[in-house]
Amino acid sequence: MADLTVAEFDIYKSYLDGPAQEALVAALREVVAKAPFVAPVTPRGKPMSVRMTAAGRYGWITDRQGYRYAAAHPNGTPWPAIPEQIIGIWDALTGLERRPECCLINYYGEGARMGMHQDKDEASYDWPVVSVSLGDEGLFRMGGAVRGGKTRSIWLQSGDVVVMGGAARLAHHGVDRIRFGSSALLPKGGRINLTLRVVT
Repeated sequence: MADLTVAEFDIYKSYLDGPAQEALVAALREVVAKAPFVAPVTPRGKPMSVRMTAAGRYGWITDRQGYRYAAAHPNGTPWPAIPEQIIGIWDALTGLERRPECCLINYYGEGARMGMHQDKDEASYDWPVVSVSLGDEGLFRMGGAVRGGKTRSIWLQSGDVVVMGGAARLAHHGVDRIRFGSSALLPKGGRINLTLRVVT
């Protein structure tokens, strides 16, 4: 059971302990060695402040051609497999036989943020989205299905996991800012956010 539920978002505080976080970062380094971070732009050509890569059958990408899932990294190579540690989080918290097909990996450096948005490029919204926070604290803002409504915010720390299912599946959400340097997990600071999604 979630430690708390905010605006229908189930939040598991300190779900991953220190050693589990370090093991996950080590696994992600192997992913990034095969699929390097890219600096994405929106379809209008505006640079995003996060850097992005992915693992799994699909990766979510954005460029002037639009927002979409793709079977290969922008450099043309297939995405690496999702590390088993990450699949284990999905299994434990969702209890679903269906496995995620995409693990989007966003890196937030100093000053990075993510505007309010919905995750709605998937074929079905019946499956939850699972979000894992690693590194510096991030101020996570949660709204509803309609943009511009009432929002609530919570600081997510390294090791926290959020499950967005049910009414929260199409809720707007974003990261207003990070407390750069608030965690020692990543040697150069910053925050990594993983989001696990069923795509097809």
